[in-house]
Amino acid sequence: MPTTLITTPTFARHSARPWQILEDAGAGPLRPYEDVALPTAELLEYAAGADALIVGMDPITAEVMDAAPRLKVIAKHGVGVDTIDVAAARARAIPVVCAPGSNSRAVAEYTFGLLLSATRSLTASHTAVAAGGWPKLFGPELHGRTLGIVGFGRIGRLLAGYAHAFGMELLAHDPYVAEADVRAHGAEPVALDALLARADAVSLHTPPDPSGTPLLDHARLAAMKPGAILVNAARGGLVDERALADLLGSGHLGAAALDAFSTEPLPADHPLRKAPRTLLTSHMAACTPEANQAMGAMVAEDVIRVLAGEEPHHQAR
Repeated sequence: MPTTLITTPTFARHSARPWQILEDAGAGPLRPYEDVALPTAELLEYAAGADALIVGMDPITAEVMDAAPRLKVIAKHGVGVDTIDVAAARARAIPVVCAPGSNSRAVAEYTFGLLLSATRSLTASHTAVAAGGWPKLFGPELHGRTLGIVGFGRIGRLLAGYAHAFGMELLAHDPYVAEADVRAHGAEPVALDALLARADAVSLHTPPDPSGTPLLDHARLAAMKPGAILVNAARGGLVDERALADLLGSGHLGAAALDAFSTEPLPADHPLRKAPRTLLTSHMAACTPEANQAMGAMVAEDVIRVLAGEEPHHQAR
């Protein structure tokens, strides 16, 4: 009977349906549910007996694939497959599947929450009040402000709708989306550098460069509008985090709200831990029961399709 190695601790956390899909097809988990991710050494060990992998942020390299001689499919319990060597999988005829759209609304809502909190200093006020203070912290209204959205896919478009409801002006940069589609969602299509120079707040919704080069390096962060807010609920590799901390410290940037980091969990000595006007959360934008159920079911169903010799519905390219 085929076995499925599940490495992500959030798989099927809020619904039994994804587990049932696997079990009904006789592809039960090789590793029972645990509340921690699987360490790399154990991943290599467990992979030897796996016909399928369902993974989270684990780096799935050629080494992992070669340690799994029975492997027939790799499923990302999420959307972005940048932590999986898709080219290596393709060379080994191993399909990589994911769950596009399953967490779009969850991430878009959370992103707007980050923007609101950073703009109005909600967490700073809570911390002060909980410690016995009673500050009156001022922050600008969003109405009439300009939001720049970098990456105009499902999440970026949902975010645009929320921003419109608050009366914000919208700029969008996405070289893979037609200008007419951007305009149809009420945003002005612009080049990245123009967006950074004009936006009062910038939100990132694009995959990182495979080379590891940050999209927003020191020069681009410094070119942002003075006092601007940066929101990143996508990937940590998009931002030069040390440069961001420096520009927050100098006062050039107004605030930053981040849910994704280049190293996770965030190291104790990370410069953003001590940077002012910063909101840091633990890569949890997609953590809603609704998204968790949809994500788990989508990848479980595609795993079963591949193990049955069928084409998956959501194969990464």
